[in-house]
Parts: sequence; structure tokens; C-alpha cells
Amino acid sequence: MKKRMGSILLSSLLTMSLLAGCTGGASEPSATEPEEGTEPAVQALTEIPLPITNEPFTINYWRANDAKLTASMNNFADMASYKEKAKRTGIEAKFTHPPLGQQKDQFNLLISTKELPDVIYYNWADAVGGPEKMIKDGRIIRLNELIDSYAPNLKRIIESDPDVKKQIALDDGTIYMFPLLKLDALKLNATSGLIIRQDWLDKLNLQAPTNIDEWYTVLKAFKEQDPNGNGKQDELPFTGNWGPGNLTKLHDFATAFGVIGGFQMNGDKVEFGPIQPGYRDFLETMAKWYKEGLIDPEIMTNDGKAFDYKVTNNLAGAYQGGVFSGMGKYFNLMRDTDPNFDVTGAPWPQSPDGTAYATFNMENKVLSYGEAITSSADEDKLKYIVQWMDYNYSEEGSDLFNFGIENESYVKEGDGVKFTDVILNNPNGLTYDQALASYALSIMDGPINQDSRYLDALLFDEGQRAANTEWMKASSALTLPPIRLTTDEASTSTSIMSQVNTYLNETMTAIISGQKPITEFDTMAETIKSMGIDRAIEIHQAAYDRYNAK
Repeated sequence: MKKRMGSILLSSLLTMSLLAGCTGGASEPSATEPEEGTEPAVQALTEIPLPITNEPFTINYWRANDAKLTASMNNFADMASYKEKAKRTGIEAKFTHPPLGQQKDQFNLLISTKELPDVIYYNWADAVGGPEKMIKDGRIIRLNELIDSYAPNLKRIIESDPDVKKQIALDDGTIYMFPLLKLDALKLNATSGLIIRQDWLDKLNLQAPTNIDEWYTVLKAFKEQDPNGNGKQDELPFTGNWGPGNLTKLHDFATAFGVIGGFQMNGDKVEFGPIQPGYRDFLETMAKWYKEGLIDPEIMTNDGKAFDYKVTNNLAGAYQGGVFSGMGKYFNLMRDTDPNFDVTGAPWPQSPDGTAYATFNMENKVLSYGEAITSSADEDKLKYIVQWMDYNYSEEGSDLFNFGIENESYVKEGDGVKFTDVILNNPNGLTYDQALASYALSIMDGPINQDSRYLDALLFDEGQRAANTEWMKASSALTLPPIRLTTDEASTSTSIMSQVNTYLNETMTAIISGQKPITEFDTMAETIKSMGIDRAIEIHQAAYDRYNAK
């Protein structure tokens, strides 16, 4: 029978590891000679020994599946990098995956059961009550002391990067996961933004717009000057995909007015963007665009199929998207049918203060995705499980999980890497992202430190590379850092914001679509205040202050 421990017990049992130095070789930690009546101190590892153990065992591992991987295999255990990791470490992972799209419901069912898997990989921002509640309830365990003794690679990253140290821990300093890291944060996070048809700009002798007035000029020209050349005024100047049933996708233009469609920073003060004066200007401008037909009237309801049709049939002039799904996909689809097709990344529009702000924080290095160890894990195997997890952050583990198998899925070229035809021209007809997903985690998420060389190796077209470069110029100053709310704060905030967001989305959609006048903004702002937005702001301010105090 497994020996299990909760987080409190684990913390007390492993406090001794804090006494350990950072000396010693790559051998298994050994106890120093203890003084009489004391527990032996554990000598911290300085690198991961291979194999980790000479007595192989299996880790029971739960994580959501990924559609890119399921194009060629059913299970993460079949991925080339996990197969190779099992050979190198002597430890295998037995993966359990909930049905695609059902991970939230299945996680909630899983976490309520008595017997848990050893390891769970999850977006912990979606966990009810957050990881704080998961630890308090004894579902997952505190990892600080285990990392200190058995995870030299992640430990080095934490100790060498103040941002990681701040972002990886809960407000009380607890580390609970081995996360998806993006140490080259700006480059790796600046992979989505506003995309525009460069060939249409060229045809009409226009430049990519840099502010809201230039956007109006360009979109109006797209509407009226037949850039697709079919003699019809059928162009959709700005459109979007996977419509949420409202016009919140237009919030991509809100930063041009110095606001975000949610909580935002004003220096060190938290505000709610939609009740600021700039939001009224945003609504008024979007209502004008909508009335003049510059916005696709189906933007609220487009699904992926409808959006693909509009892009590949030369109807869509501009939209929000990513370098892969919003650009690379269409370069590939249009390469043979329309060699003149060209899209590029437009700058985030400048605000009244002259700054181009992003709608999301591009400086985050620690994402909310990561693998945690549950209280059901065998106590005697914890040190091996932690070493197995830490291997992903070692130099060879990082290469393995970012690029796959050297000389099979990739080759090294100087300081960079190049993917082989197994990835780029897959013999089984897989797209490059599906092929890479069968080898490595980088095209999906973690747990790894995502290597920006993977991104460079997949940006095939100049438009993609230009977009990444352009989007990196935007400021994240309006966005909140990765703050954490306490369980009580989260409960209160959720109660308030569920009402606020429903009302906001309905009202902003009605104003932009012309169903309500712009004068409705004042009523909207007052109503949002009456719903308790000041209390929600206060909660986020307290969380921001705690974050800064770490």
C-alpha cells in the first residue's frame, strides 16, 4: 500500500533539506552523519543522475489531451520525447486523459475523489479556489523543500530570475507546480495580435495603420476600393473567428483609447477599464465602424469554418490572430491558389499618450499551467518523481521536449535549430504542428521552459517574423501582473464579476450594434458601480500589493 502525506506533514518532514548545501555530485542524495538525536540532512542534488533509479516504476499522470497530438496518437505516453525520457530516467508515465473539451468538468470530478493520480498537469487558474484551496484541502502538496533538494535545474532558474521567483510562488511563498516557463517572455508571448492583408495595403498604396484614425482610413479603403479585385463591394474590413455571441472581440482596439475591457493598471493603481472615460470613446468609435460596415456583421457568430472561408476567399481584410493559426495556416492554404496572398502583423494602435499598449501581459514568465504532485503519491518515491519532473528543465531535457529527437525531428545549426522534413513535410500528411506534437511539448504547452528557437524554426514566412517583431514593441503597462486572490477574495470577486461581465458584454454589444445610443454609457458605468465593482477593484489592488511585496 502506498504511503501518503499531506502538504503540512510533508513540509515538516522535509524542512531538514533547507540545511543542505549546493555542493556534491550528481549521485543520489545521501544523508550526512547526523548528530545524536537529530535527523540526517539531505545533500541537495546539483544535477539529475541518469537513470534516476535502478528500480523502474510508473507514475500515474492525469492531464488534458491535445487535438494536435490526437491527430496521430491517442496518448501523451506515445510521444517520442516521453518514450525517450522513460529510457533515460528509468521512470515511465501512465497518462490518463479526459475527453477533449471536458477537462474542467473531469478535473472537478477527479479532485473530489479519495484516490488521486500521482501527478496532475492542469491550468491551475481554472481550479475552484485555486491551488491555495487544493493545498489546504490536502489534494496537492507543497514542493519548496523537495525542489530545494531534488530539483537542481528548476531551483537554479528560480534563484537566478527574480521574476520567476515572484511569479512561481503563492503569496505565502509556497511553490506547488513545475510550470510552463517562458524565460524569453516578450518574444514568446508576442505571438498574437492584429493581422492585416499586406497585399491589399500594397495594392491600395497604404501603410499598416498605427493609430485609430489610420485604422479607420485603411478599413474604409478596404470596404470601398475593391482590394480583392472581383468588382464587388464584398470585402469584410475587420472580422473575427469563434464569436462569443457578443462584440467583446473588438476590445483589441480598446487600448487605442487607453483602456482595457477589464481590470487594468494606472501606474500602481488598479482600475476597471469599462467605466473610464476612454471606454466611452472606444464604444462611440466602434459604433461608427459597425454602422459603416467596417466590421463584419457576423463577427459575433463566426465559427472556425466560416472564418476560414472568409480568409481563403479573399473577403477578410483584418482580424486578430496568432502567428500559427492566424497566419501560417493561411499561408499554407493559399500558397498554391493565390501566390499573392500576404498577411502581416499590424502594430498595436497608439493610445492618446502616444504609447501602443497590448491587451495582455507579455512579460509573464510563469504561466498558470503546470504539473503538481498529489497527496496520493507514494512518499518513498517523491524524490524520484521530483527528479523526473525536473529533468525537463535540464539542458538535454529541454532540447528533448522543445524539439524532439536530434537528427530525427530536428538538427542543430549553429546556435539555432532546424526541424527536419519529418516535421515540415510529414510523410504521413500531418501538418507541422501535428507532427511536432508527436515529438515535443513546445507546440502545445508544458511543463518546460519553452525555447524561443522552436518559434524561430517554425516562422517560415516573412509576414510571421515581421508580426512577432512588431508585436514585441507594445507596452504591457496597462495589464495586471499574475496576481493571486485568496479563496475568499476569489469567491467575492467571482460573485461580483459574473454579474458585471454579463451586463457589460450585453450593453457594449447593444451600443456598438446601434441598438442603444452612446448616451447609455453613463447608465452602464453607474450600473456597474452599483454591482460592487469598487469592492472587486479593492480586492485586485490588495492582491497587486501583495504581489509587489513578494
